[in-house]
Amino acid sequence: MVRRLYGSAELQERLGVSRARVVQITSRPDFPAPFDRLAGGTVWLVEDVEAWIAVHRPHQARGVNPDEA
Repeated sequence: MVRRLYGSAELQERLGVSRARVVQITSRPDFPAPFDRLAGGTVWLVEDVEAWIAVHRPHQARGVNPDEA
């Protein structure tokens, strides 16, 4: 089973926000808990983050924008 992960850089790209904004978003109590904290930074499971996006940023949910397919 392949686990897909998002790090800070992937979150920046996925959400279209700055590094500082990623820190703010990932510090929210409703943001998913990290999958792991590595020497290179914190990582989150893609499916957890995508579920959060579907609830908290539905305009960015996968499948809403045809350009994201």
